[in-house]
Amino acid sequence: MSEKIIVLSSGGVDSSTCTALAVSQAGNSNVVCVSMYYGQKHDKELRCSRRIAEYYHVPQYEFDLSAVMQYSDCSLLKGSSQAVAHGSYASQLAEHDRVSSYVPFRNGLMLSVCACLAQSLFPEEDVTLYLGAHADDYAGNAYADCSPEFVSGMDSAIHTGTYGHVHVVAPFVGTDKAGIVKKGLELKVPYELTWSCYEGGDTPCGKCGTCIDRANAFKANGVDDPLITGCGKKTTD
Repeated sequence: MSEKIIVLSSGGVDSSTCTALAVSQAGNSNVVCVSMYYGQKHDKELRCSRRIAEYYHVPQYEFDLSAVMQYSDCSLLKGSSQAVAHGSYASQLAEHDRVSSYVPFRNGLMLSVCACLAQSLFPEEDVTLYLGAHADDYAGNAYADCSPEFVSGMDSAIHTGTYGHVHVVAPFVGTDKAGIVKKGLELKVPYELTWSCYEGGDTPCGKCGTCIDRANAFKANGVDDPLITGCGKKTTD
């Protein structure tokens, strides 16, 4: 019996590359994508996660966690009094102990939901939960719930709480975003279907932390971001 993989999907570069990796390893009949609405200001990432699931012909499950997050003033949430911060994560961390886009224990909550789903869909089977956390996310402790320590702790708790059937893997936790894009290009991930910008407009703002990270990752690989150029071809400079 093949092991099942559930990918926590946001429709962005990291989770979409995780989806491609999971399909390449286990086949699309053994992969499931899960996306969450947690009260974010735009639903564009949900629409992109659906497109990725459709592209890879895998089931997509969606859950509404907005009630849990309604008391947070995180800048990504609809009820927040803050605007989305512009500037790199490093520049934000130079002034604050965390980035304003940190959603309280988001990954912990989402992985718990995925673990519950795994036990419900595949009660007697082994399931791996894929989280798209990477080295740039926890650099400077920007997002504590993306760190290797967090992933290890959640893996231990979920593995114990599911009678040893479910565990957590962050395939790129030791890799920066440029490394993820490099792997994604090898796997032919349709990055034109993905979305990263926190602003959720018609085109990426290019100024928020995730836009800057994304742009740098494509540049490091010598390719254009298809969301900017529409082509993803090799750059000439």
